[in-house]
Amino acid sequence: MTLQERIHQHFNESLQTSQEAQANLSELIEIAAIKIAQSLINDGKILVCGNGGSAAHAQHFSSKMLNRFERERPSLPAISLTCDTSTLTSITNDYLYDEVFSKQIRALGHANDILLAFTTSGNSANILSAVTAAHDRDMTVIALTGRDGGAVAPLLTDSDIEIRIPNASMARVQETHLIISHCLCDLIDHQLFGE
Repeated sequence: MTLQERIHQHFNESLQTSQEAQANLSELIEIAAIKIAQSLINDGKILVCGNGGSAAHAQHFSSKMLNRFERERPSLPAISLTCDTSTLTSITNDYLYDEVFSKQIRALGHANDILLAFTTSGNSANILSAVTAAHDRDMTVIALTGRDGGAVAPLLTDSDIEIRIPNASMARVQETHLIISHCLCDLIDHQLFGE
């Protein structure tokens, strides 16, 4: 396979994964956006977490809430739990990396808040602990997962939402998570601020 053919393959696989997500996940994305908007209307906030590329998605989403997505509007409360290096390193040094998000959620999370967790595998111990901590704080969890949903899927309750990209490729899952994240931003803005 030539380099050009490899490029075309990446684009084609990405397009196919996005089209499958559009066909199969639109209703879940809409429900997630409604839950987030309702949380914000009720003075809630969004706590966002993930590891690696998913940490970048968490930061990206919170920045779009705190600053803006595609239009001028008031800032919306969102906190990326992946950004405070002093907190991250103190928790991992004094306890375990498994608790890096859950300790923050137990301190910052309240009923009516949302935990938005990005996880390609669904198996990261710190994401599993984060989901448990969010439930302990009466928060709703929206999990963007991949592959088979991993160990996070069985932890979710009836009031939670899993938006799963059933693809074995980490790249395809993360690309689609970014599109979904942008959909959520747009739908939140539309519900709260109109056209």
